[in-house]
Amino acid sequence: MLIALQTELQNWAQPQRAAVVSRYFRTGPGQYGEGDVFIGIPNPQLRQLAKKFLNLPPDDIHTLLNHPIHEYRFVALLILVGRFRQAGVQERREWCELYLANLPKVNNWDLVDVSARDILGEFLLTLDRSLLDQLAESGHLWSQRVAIIATQAFIRRGQFDDALRLAEYYLTHRHDLIHKASGWTLREIGRKNGSVLRTFLSRFAPQMPRTMLRYAIEHLPEAERFFYRNQR
Repeated sequence: MLIALQTELQNWAQPQRAAVVSRYFRTGPGQYGEGDVFIGIPNPQLRQLAKKFLNLPPDDIHTLLNHPIHEYRFVALLILVGRFRQAGVQERREWCELYLANLPKVNNWDLVDVSARDILGEFLLTLDRSLLDQLAESGHLWSQRVAIIATQAFIRRGQFDDALRLAEYYLTHRHDLIHKASGWTLREIGRKNGSVLRTFLSRFAPQMPRTMLRYAIEHLPEAERFFYRNQR
C-alpha cells in the first residue's frame, strides 16, 4: 500500500509548481523552511489521496512522516487526522502518541495547521493540558505553533483559558509565524465571545506584536480596529 501511495504522489508531482511553492514556504538558506523539499502537488490532490489510502498501516504513516518530501509528510498527517477521527478512546491515544513521537517532522506551518487542532487539541479536551505549556516553552518554533493551534479545539467548545494563557506568553516571541497563529487564535475567541477578546485587548493591545494584533482584531468593527491599532 505504501508503494502504491508513493507512486501516486510522484504521478501528481508538478516541478514548475514545486519551484513556486518552495519559495512560498521559505526553503532557502536561513529561512524557516530551510532544506524542505517540495514536488508541487496541490492540496486537493493530497486530500484525495489521503481518503483513498486512509487505511495505511501505522508503520507506513511513520515512514511517510519521516520522508524528506514535504507533500509526503502532509498526506501522512491528513491520514493520521482521518484515523484519529474514526478511533475510539484508547486508539486515539495511540494515534496521538504516534503524532507526538514524530512532532519534529511536523516542521512547517501548513503541517502544524492541518494537524494540531484535530489531533492534539481534540485528544486533550478531557485531559490535563500541561503538555501545551511544555511545547510553548520548548524553544522549538513548530512545537510552539502546535501548542497555540491545538487550543482551537477548546475554543470550539467555548473554552478559552489555555489559548489566552499561551497568547499572553507569546507576546514577546520573536517570530512572525507565532504572532500570526496567536492572532488567528484570538480572532477565533472573538468570534465565540467578543467580550473575552476585548478584555484581552484592553490589557495587552499596547504590547502586542503588530501581526498578532492585526489578526486578532480582523473581525471587529472598523472603529474598534482603529482604536486598538492606535494603542501601540
